[in-house]
Amino acid sequence: MAIRRGEFERIRSVLDEADADGPFTAREILDLLAEHDEDFDSAHRVATVLGRRAGTDEVEVIEGRPYRYRVSELGN
Repeated sequence: MAIRRGEFERIRSVLDEADADGPFTAREILDLLAEHDEDFDSAHRVATVLGRRAGTDEVEVIEGRPYRYRVSELGN
């Protein structure tokens, strides 16, 4: 399944707007998205979008149970 256009940018934008410090689980990010009226299908979808950016300067995946994600701020 391809990443829908702008999904990663929407996640990062909401995290920036919320001035939220991570790392976060996919469920915590999904809850923040809902609070900002951003519609995502599931925590699994959030994890998929972030997982595809893992290992870049944009997303750090912290392995554990559950996985946690640290997303870089816009402009960094």
